[in-house]
Amino acid sequence: MSRHAVSRHAEWVRRYGTPLYVYDLDRVRAARRDLRASLPEECALFYSLKANPHPDVARALREGDGPPCRAELSSTGELAAALAAGYDPAQALYTGPGKTRAELAEAVRAGVRAFSAESVGDLRRIGAVATAHGVVADCLLRVNSAAGHAATGIRMTGAPSQFGFDSEVLPDLVDELTSVPGARITGLHLFPLSNARDEASLVGEFQHSLATAARLRDRTGLPLRLLDIGGGFAAPYAVPGARPVYDKLRVELSAALDLHFPHWRAGDPLVACESGRYLVGDSGELLCSVVDVKVSRGRRFLVLDAGINALGGMAGLGRLMPLAARPDRDDVAQVASLVGPLCTPGDVLAREVGLPDLGVGEVVAIPNAGAYGVTASLLAFLSRPAPVELVVRGGHVVSASRLRHDRVPVGPSAD
Repeated sequence: MSRHAVSRHAEWVRRYGTPLYVYDLDRVRAARRDLRASLPEECALFYSLKANPHPDVARALREGDGPPCRAELSSTGELAAALAAGYDPAQALYTGPGKTRAELAEAVRAGVRAFSAESVGDLRRIGAVATAHGVVADCLLRVNSAAGHAATGIRMTGAPSQFGFDSEVLPDLVDELTSVPGARITGLHLFPLSNARDEASLVGEFQHSLATAARLRDRTGLPLRLLDIGGGFAAPYAVPGARPVYDKLRVELSAALDLHFPHWRAGDPLVACESGRYLVGDSGELLCSVVDVKVSRGRRFLVLDAGINALGGMAGLGRLMPLAARPDRDDVAQVASLVGPLCTPGDVLAREVGLPDLGVGEVVAIPNAGAYGVTASLLAFLSRPAPVELVVRGGHVVSASRLRHDRVPVGPSAD
């Protein structure tokens, strides 16, 4: 870490305290530029707000030079964040396996018209809500492929799942799916892999998805105006490191599209990819303070003021991704565990890792924490205040805010 960065950290910590998330919008824009350069220019790109729904971060992916990202949403909270960031709801895609009538109605009223359908029941609910509001919903059928290509990353298909129609039975459902009032089938949605470990795996998975989509098109005769082939773009999480550079992806993906969809360059179909962690992961870092240093039965512990309530709580529970946080420094002087302040033995950010010689009151900077940070954590556990989220551009503060949980009275449901 540079001396200039340390100085800025000290100033921000003095002004806002710790734990403190810092999101750099210049890095968000750089990630979008890099990913765009790795994809065919004809491809649309959705930003998955689940990675980081902060409106300033989302806005940076919509504004600036180059084609803007569209919004991929899976809750009404993400919809509100996207609208606050200026996204066009008519260009958004609403996804997820448990969409209720109430949230579908809220999305339709806001102007969302494209949905990913995960099952016959999901498609019927989408159609019923659209009909009740006097509109027709454009629906992509999400596909759960019978097999995948890559052996690395987080697999999203190839097994029994709540996500999507099993590819082997989808052709038998065509008549039923195309007769749902209010729901117009306009394409397919494939998302077989998350956080691919290498470019070869990513390319292979896209090639497999395109072959699957072409085979289903030929077998079913379903219209294919939009083909969302998902993502899988990787990024380091809470450890030092750089985003991968995909040198071959554009050429390989274009070739696979030429093979299976010869008119794709003219928008037949429009091909889309999705990304969350790659676009925002390296834009963020978490600054936290050492509260205590202790030795227990020969093992050293650094107790921080941020734990799994602030950084990847689902990871801390083994639910999202492995968590082994590392400070953004290379002056190793001790082996210790980084733990948080919560009264649970599960509040561990890293076990027995090489660390600098840190004392009480010193600040630890955990890098690559721009994705799956605050909103992927056990934010309400123990009722601690959420970290402050600081947004900067060119080293200058754009905004500072904190999420807050308020208990409000609720009356009987209108449904």
